[in-house]
Amino acid sequence: MQIATTIANVPGRDRGKRRVLVPTMGALHNAHGELIRVAREKAGKDGEVVASIFVNPLQFEPGSDYERYPRPEKEDEEFCRKAAVDLLFRPKAAEMYADNRSVFVDENSLSNLLEGKSRPGHFRGVSTVVAKLFNILEPDVAVFGEKDFQQLAIIRRMVRDLNYKIDIVAVPTVRENDGLASSSRNAYLTPDERKQAAVLRKALLAAKKSGKKSAKEILALVRKTISEATLARIDHVELVNAETLQPIESVKPNALLALAVYFGKTRLIDNILLG
Repeated sequence: MQIATTIANVPGRDRGKRRVLVPTMGALHNAHGELIRVAREKAGKDGEVVASIFVNPLQFEPGSDYERYPRPEKEDEEFCRKAAVDLLFRPKAAEMYADNRSVFVDENSLSNLLEGKSRPGHFRGVSTVVAKLFNILEPDVAVFGEKDFQQLAIIRRMVRDLNYKIDIVAVPTVRENDGLASSSRNAYLTPDERKQAAVLRKALLAAKKSGKKSAKEILALVRKTISEATLARIDHVELVNAETLQPIESVKPNALLALAVYFGKTRLIDNILLG
């Protein structure tokens, strides 16, 4: 496995080989392993898998957990080796952003909904760093998880609108044994919070199994189910169109039920497709 910590040291790519990118912020876990597995599948036996690890300061709003976000470099490097990553790109913030940076990538429709209402500027940071990674690493394919569904939708829109010749591959959410979506932020949970966090998947499945069509009834059921967890504090629960992310009043094809819930200071997100 090659490791590049500067843009200048990123090896020139062989146009005869398919390059597949897995962008991450590190603290790698089983969900990242699945992304890398899918990337290897898409790359084929002669292609190459590139993983990037970069804790992007632009996507952390003021007062959030940027400074305490886990950065286990040695463990992440070993994780990538075992997963047969061909190239690990692991730059520092100073390598990615000039002190007087003044150009950003803004998506101005999807970014204003769901997570965007609670985390202003977050998706500007996501779009900017992903665009930079695309330019630096020149992948043919990039792999993203469906847990961050809004991020996935925004990246797809950016690829379309900026004419990137990159295929975006979505990977279903990887879950723990109790149904909680795998996330680096799960490590922040106390034992009691971690136990109660399983209610998120329970609430999503209850909505799907209920057969209800009315958004009002579905959202009430989800909120009631989550309220069983005394440590949970709901940020948002919404039923939206999975492509436009606009709220809808009843379940239709391509309906997405998305939620964000705090357990203590840790904010967890999850979603499920209905209809």
